[in-house]
Amino acid sequence: MKKFKNQLELVRPFDGIIVILLLLGSFIPLIIFGYSTKNIDEDSSIYAVVIIDGEPVKEIELSEDTSHETFTFYPSEGQYNIIEVDGTKIRNKEDNSPDQIAVKTGWISKPGETAICLPHKLIIEVKATDSSKETDDDVIIPL
Repeated sequence: MKKFKNQLELVRPFDGIIVILLLLGSFIPLIIFGYSTKNIDEDSSIYAVVIIDGEPVKEIELSEDTSHETFTFYPSEGQYNIIEVDGTKIRNKEDNSPDQIAVKTGWISKPGETAICLPHKLIIEVKATDSSKETDDDVIIPL
């Protein structure tokens, strides 16, 4: 009981308020991410971009019509990544990185999701194109 009293002496009156504010603040990324994915139209096309060392190397459409394919990328000498596409989803099937984090990420299919292999500087990012925001080439701009 004495040990519990000593711990209560360390708690200040505003510590609870700070803890509550931190807990509420931890949900801000969830709200922002949920809002950004909610604005995707039904007629948007979803595609994946494979980026190596900051440069996009391949864009793959993710639809029901997309066939099952595998691609092998060699980011550097002695490094490889096998990327598997199956319809509306994509994953890093195999690589020779030490921790296999991108492989453990598994299938991704929703816009905004990513699979990252840091040792190989490889990123797989799922994106959506918004057909309603296409630019009109016939716009006349007054001078």
